[in-house]
Amino acid sequence: DVQLVESGGGWVQAGGSLRISCTASGVTDRRHCMGWFRQAPGKAREGVVTIYNGDFTTYYTDDVKGRFILSHDNDNAKSTVDLQMNTLEPEDSAMYYCAAGVWRCRPSDSADFGYWGQGTQVTVS
Repeated sequence: DVQLVESGGGWVQAGGSLRISCTASGVTDRRHCMGWFRQAPGKAREGVVTIYNGDFTTYYTDDVKGRFILSHDNDNAKSTVDLQMNTLEPEDSAMYYCAAGVWRCRPSDSADFGYWGQGTQVTVS
């Protein structure tokens, strides 16, 4: 079974930084996609950044480009994606979800990500 375990998050003042991590296990297709999505109360889920592990192409949404940095690590058993979030704004406050999939990989393709973590809260004030 595919499992996604997130860690990190928390509270930070505007302008500060946070780091969240996700480790995926059980994904057998090495050309899978992973990414981070977020959902604020009363708003639709939106993509933040995704990566295609076949060639490590990374897709950032315009909202976070230049502020957020995705790093990744893969071994035979697990894939890890870490998201360094800098210059955080109150608008970045949301539950952040790690996701994995084996089809389309862009942040707008959330419906194609079949595996999801429990989420980690990020609050910026």
